[in-house]
Amino acid sequence: MVMVINKWKRRLKAKQKIIDPDQELIGRFLKGDEGAFNRLVLSYQNRVHGLSYRMMGNLEEAEEVAQEVFITVYKSLPDFRGDSRFSTWLYRVTINHCKNRIKYLGRRKYYQSDSFDGPVETEEGEMTKQIADDNLDPMDRLDQKETQALVQEKLNELDEEQKSVILLRDIEGMSYQEIAEILGLREGTVKSRIHRARLDLKEKLKKEFSQ
Repeated sequence: MVMVINKWKRRLKAKQKIIDPDQELIGRFLKGDEGAFNRLVLSYQNRVHGLSYRMMGNLEEAEEVAQEVFITVYKSLPDFRGDSRFSTWLYRVTINHCKNRIKYLGRRKYYQSDSFDGPVETEEGEMTKQIADDNLDPMDRLDQKETQALVQEKLNELDEEQKSVILLRDIEGMSYQEIAEILGLREGTVKSRIHRARLDLKEKLKKEFSQ
């Protein structure tokens, strides 16, 4: 009996209308307001660019992917049914574009990662590659940069499936449910992939420090 009730509750919850804070802008855009789409881009461009950069490990590739993402969103937004939040759908589009780009570069046997030892200057301004603690003294800050650079290097060695779940969970701070929606997986699968990815990353770092 309890199982039946819980199942009914899950179905009812799934049927509830998703409250999307971006719905107003989406509606305005669909009515022909181009400025509304520009507002959406401004709201999400840093997050899309940041996720693309961490997935690709290369600034030039990340910029190209981010541009392609928003072109895709512009063309596909009229077909967006609102089954999930716009932000969830946007992250899904971003992850898929990154995976496709990584596969494309892999087929060409070409892949280049930026060094992660400092900020990058872009047309929009300076983008910090690493999270720096201003309370650290110069030597500790240097150690932090070197550690973060090593973590990113080993993160780039993971496959795109492992990398995506770690980035969404440990960098973007998303819930298991959100990640499941973005990747089209069950929550249990997401949890197991995150666990496996963390173990693999830990093992890679352990080997590096033991040398």
